[in-house]
Amino acid sequence: MHAYSEKVTIISGNAHPALAQAIADQLSIRLAAAHVGRFPDGEIDIKVNDDLRGTDCFVVQPTCPPVNENWAELLLLLDCLRRSSAGRITAVLPYYGYARKDRKDEGRVPISAKVVANTLIACGADRVLALDMHAAQIQGFFDVPVDHMYAKPALLTAVRKLGLENPVVVSPDVGGIKMARAYAKSLDNAELAIVDKRRLSGSHVAVEHVIGDVEGRNVLIVDDMISTGGSISEAARVVRENGARKVVIAATHGILCGPAVERLDAAPIDKLLITDSVPPRQKAPKNIEIVSVAPLLARAIMNIHRNASVSSLFE
Repeated sequence: MHAYSEKVTIISGNAHPALAQAIADQLSIRLAAAHVGRFPDGEIDIKVNDDLRGTDCFVVQPTCPPVNENWAELLLLLDCLRRSSAGRITAVLPYYGYARKDRKDEGRVPISAKVVANTLIACGADRVLALDMHAAQIQGFFDVPVDHMYAKPALLTAVRKLGLENPVVVSPDVGGIKMARAYAKSLDNAELAIVDKRRLSGSHVAVEHVIGDVEGRNVLIVDDMISTGGSISEAARVVRENGARKVVIAATHGILCGPAVERLDAAPIDKLLITDSVPPRQKAPKNIEIVSVAPLLARAIMNIHRNASVSSLFE
């Protein structure tokens, strides 16, 4: 890629500095010199040491666990840039926290994803770049441009290297059919299957059966995120019980909280592909391969800066 002028600035909070550095390396620029620390009482202390006046600023900060810490850091960084007379401020969220609370599905609950959107705009974001939001309609919560990227191109490259013959793409639930269909279309119109599940609680699911034929086939299970690992582990188990040969999982966000690593290690999985949208866990599941989304996000940032199409990067 061509080197940029200093009029483009990449700034990182503490959520995922390695990804921010990888993006900056892709663009042949250096990360902005910024201190994001803590005062003795735990309050966030921010100081940017570079002149930002008129610059095109991109703040890279996934709101992954610790969610509220990373969210507050992002808001204060945005406010810092606005008060520093930055030219344009883009919040880059490789992972958008609170996305699963995108509607009022019962009485007396907040719409947390909308609250996150409101605060990003109130603190100075002129636009948002996000990756595989859990609910795509969250884009409508913003009154500024939102570029919603998909990790599919990066994950598909890794999938193709595995050389799976005649795969069946499996969605771990009905809600993931659209994503599974997109993967299937890119894999020479591969066949689709769906795991029928009932969610018992936030961390427990009951899998009923597979809709579709996986017997004797290589299976690719795709999902946008793995949180506690319950759904994906049960999906792997049920397709294997239904005669699947190889079981490969491709997921964008590896949150891997609670018993996720133990569940994935116990599941019959041959390969686990997860992007670096959030920092990899120190204790990682076996058979895992981390797929970097830094090149994809770097190209998106380059296109935004040059006012070029971002949707062209979807494939």
